[in-house]
Amino acid sequence: MTPSRRAVLAALAGGALAGCAGPQSTVDRSASVTGSPSTTAATASGTSTPGASPSATAPTASRAVTRADIVARYGHAVPHTWGFDAPAVVHALPTARRVIALTFDACGGPGGSGYDRALIDFLRRREIPATLFINSRWIDANPAIFRRLAAEPLFEIANHGTRHRPLSVTGRSAYGIPGTRSAAEVYDEISGNQTKLTRLLGTPPRFFRSGTAYCDDVAARIVTALGERFVSFSVNGDGGATFTPEQVRTTVAAAPGGSIVICHMNHPHGGTARGITAAVPQLLATGHSFTRLSDALH
Repeated sequence: MTPSRRAVLAALAGGALAGCAGPQSTVDRSASVTGSPSTTAATASGTSTPGASPSATAPTASRAVTRADIVARYGHAVPHTWGFDAPAVVHALPTARRVIALTFDACGGPGGSGYDRALIDFLRRREIPATLFINSRWIDANPAIFRRLAAEPLFEIANHGTRHRPLSVTGRSAYGIPGTRSAAEVYDEISGNQTKLTRLLGTPPRFFRSGTAYCDDVAARIVTALGERFVSFSVNGDGGATFTPEQVRTTVAAAPGGSIVICHMNHPHGGTARGITAAVPQLLATGHSFTRLSDALH
């Protein structure tokens, strides 16, 4: 892939995901992005941070990792990447079979606290499992709906952050959305909603996705240190809820086996529900099945 093509894909992928916080006029609504986000990640350097393996940053079993621990361990670490890719970030399922993970973000905040009932009702009727990445603000705006979703075995709840911020230790922004500015703020963005979800669910969430899905490599290591796995995507299914139903259908229906598809469940007036309703039967007819992340990632 040429550098110019890589840059174009990066702009399209990230720009579309900015719609998670509300529609933006700068988004190219005709774009669809498939394939590994590692080809679209904007990097500050071609190298990764030494010692960034999950085993080097996993939390100890003896006690909870505190904010002070994170600041002491990562407060002076210098990031080397910025985008959709970093060590330990999961982009796809570890399978070559025709299995797809549908994931839906609920971002919360101004313009982002809606509920796509038609989408969820379709998944229920067809018994399609999915992983729901839910932001703390969306829970506060939809407590009764959250309780019902959390009680359904068809769905699993994952952590979409406390304030829906890109995950940076230096304050980098992604498509107009300010990122966290330090290791301490990364901790707050993860832990605030992690604590809330643990209280509401009875167990801590296993997976995390930041606002816009952007992170740097140091922030990704902090996610691991706090006991969660950063899950990105390989297919951008609805462009931050900006795609038309037909764009959603064609993009999602083309997802290969092993894909992690990102869409949104917080924009009921977008094309996501109708597009998913059309794409899922096509995938089922070609022998594909669907899974929750926890049933595929071990």
